[in-house]
Amino acid sequence: MAKMRVGLVGAGWVSEYHLGAWQRLSDRAQVVAICDPDANALQRRARDFGIEETFTSAEAMVDAMTLDALDICAPREFHLEMVRLGAGNGLAVLCQKPLAPTFGEAEALVAEIGGSVPFMVNENWRFRAYYRRLREWIDAGRLGDIRQVQFQFLSSGMIPGGTGERPALVRQPMFRGLKRLLVMEVLIHHLDSLRFLLGDLRVLGAHLERTNNEIVGEDVAGVALQRKSDGVPVFVTGNLAVPGAAPAPKDQLTLIGSKGVARLDGTTLTLEGDESDREEFDPMQTYLDSYHAAIAHFVDGVCDGGAFETHPKDNLETLRLVEDAYALSGFENRGGA
Repeated sequence: MAKMRVGLVGAGWVSEYHLGAWQRLSDRAQVVAICDPDANALQRRARDFGIEETFTSAEAMVDAMTLDALDICAPREFHLEMVRLGAGNGLAVLCQKPLAPTFGEAEALVAEIGGSVPFMVNENWRFRAYYRRLREWIDAGRLGDIRQVQFQFLSSGMIPGGTGERPALVRQPMFRGLKRLLVMEVLIHHLDSLRFLLGDLRVLGAHLERTNNEIVGEDVAGVALQRKSDGVPVFVTGNLAVPGAAPAPKDQLTLIGSKGVARLDGTTLTLEGDESDREEFDPMQTYLDSYHAAIAHFVDGVCDGGAFETHPKDNLETLRLVEDAYALSGFENRGGA
């Protein structure tokens, strides 16, 4: 097909990484228009990435432009209407996670859109190179039978720094008003990556807390899960208010198998046991490459008609885990949000 013409919805923080990935695919696709009601953010992104056409609304952009695809980078509360806008105009749709604010809304949307247009959720965490390598180790049997999994995501981002400001809220001001914060916005990535590595999971229980009054949602979470196929226990811990931890958190994942133990510490992946291995990944390059890999996968699927790895029905299974964590924790019923 001719070079894909893409309209990008949203000029906020994450759009920089989407646009950088699209630039790397310039031989196959081009972002020809961008929209956002924030004029300053809109013009900054258009200037920095050489986008000629700008609009204050997605509707105006879709009406005025000849597009092949819509890349939705807007906040989660706009995902439903933006997906419907793209699909209703026959455009291929790439939607930033989470697909919708709740599982029920996402489930209804997926049923509504069906297979009418190519449709993929941009869940790029699982495309990080160290998770792809870890999956290769698992598939090759280097760990043997997996018997236990522990995932930690620890940060001091919600602890005031020297200026009195909380680093996580400086980096992501939108965190202040999110009713569903840590699990829906951050740990959703880890739950999806675990599904990619292990297969389908179920939530057994969860505990959520809020540590400060500058936020509405939770910034501490513990989720107990098990693999559906064999009951392997999986524990996920997230905490954005850990004294002494770095403000910018790193993933810490341990998979204990019958033949070996694999550990991811930030961007260092090791294997110990019957076999040994160690691989270092460049932090920033791996981060940028994950956006590129996810968006390249979308372009591949649109062009050749292949299945998307993170197609909406698959992503619903990740959202189901998120929904179950909130429900079983009782956090929202306790007035936590």
